[in-house]
Amino acid sequence: MELIHKSSLSLQRQLLVETLQRVNFGRLEHIRFRSGQPELHDDSKIVREHKFLAENGPRPESDKSDFTLKRPLVELFQYFDQRVDGEIDVLEVKHGLPFRMIVTEPAA
Repeated sequence: MELIHKSSLSLQRQLLVETLQRVNFGRLEHIRFRSGQPELHDDSKIVREHKFLAENGPRPESDKSDFTLKRPLVELFQYFDQRVDGEIDVLEVKHGLPFRMIVTEPAA
C-alpha cells in the first residue's frame, strides 16, 4: 500500500479527516461527495458518543499538521474516487477513523 499523507489531500478531504478526529467516537450523517470530494452541508449531522469515565476529547494527532493516513481513511477516499458522486447515510467513527458506513443505492 502506498503511503498517503494528510498534506497531500485536497482541502475538503483534510477537513473531513480533522472532523473525524474531533468526533473520535460517534457518527457523521448525510455526507455528500461530488467529484470525489466530501461535502458537509446543512443536512449533515455529527452525533458524538460520550463514554463515562473515559477520554472523550479529540484524537491526540488532531494537533499534527501532517501524518500518514491509516488504512480506513485510505479505503474511504478510494470509495469516493470509485463512486465519484453520492451520499453516505451514516459514517461510524471509532478512534477518529471511519469504521463502518451505510449507503442507500437504487435497486435497479
